[in-house]
Order: sequence, then structure tokens, then C-alpha cells
Amino acid sequence: MYQTINLSHVDAQEMIDVVRRQLEADHKAAAIAVSDSHGELIAFLKMDGCRLPPVQIAMNKAFTAAREGRLSADLGRDSLTRPFPLTNLGDLRYTGFTGGAPVIIKGQVAGAIGISGIDDESEAELSARAVEMIAKKAPR
Repeated sequence: MYQTINLSHVDAQEMIDVVRRQLEADHKAAAIAVSDSHGELIAFLKMDGCRLPPVQIAMNKAFTAAREGRLSADLGRDSLTRPFPLTNLGDLRYTGFTGGAPVIIKGQVAGAIGISGIDDESEAELSARAVEMIAKKAPR
């Protein structure tokens, strides 16, 4: 029997909430997406004041991080030396932008988060914070 670990909708909402609270404190707005281990959406928030393009980009960042099991930005850096576009990986949702981070529990991808609409440094920091928060809660 093969067992997998996946984020629950409660986990996804907690990840969104930790990011939302910080963004509100900083008077910023973003789109925040949390996916399951396959990259499919579990929960999403478009904050008041967030522009429209970040909506799809946040979902794509979560998809990429979950499917690849690594930061979406790492895939982007790798694509600079790859002789083909990211779309050749098999899905138009792959992206190499900063802000997507996988949640790894017991060596398995349990899901991912994608944040879009603010600066790259903040997206990376907040996605890492959400992942760390949820990983600490995971059973050992």
C-alpha cells in the first residue's frame, strides 16, 4: 500500500492566514494560493487591492513548487540554461517566478504555496514563513 501526505483545507487556510496577517500589517495586498501535492488548488485569497495578474500567477507558483518539489524560483534559474521553454515540461502552468514553495513532510511533497503581487523578496520570505509554520505542526 502506498501512503501519501497531503495538506488539509485547515492547513491551507492557516498558511493563507499567516501571510495575510503580515501583509495587512505592512499595508500590502497579494494573491495567495495553496495547492495539494499534485499542484491542484486547495485554498486561495485575493486580498483587497490586489491587481488581477497575480491571481493566476500565485496559483501557477503553487502548482510549480508542488509538481517539482522545489522553489519555483529555482526552476526559473535552471531555465536559463535549459535549451527549451518551461512549457515543454508538459503544462502551461509551470513558472519560474519567485514566490512558490513546496511543503515537504517526511520527505514527501504535501502541497505548496504561491504568493504573487508584491516584491520578490517579500514573496520568498512569506512563503518560507508559511511553509515553516505548517511543517512545525506536522506529525514526526
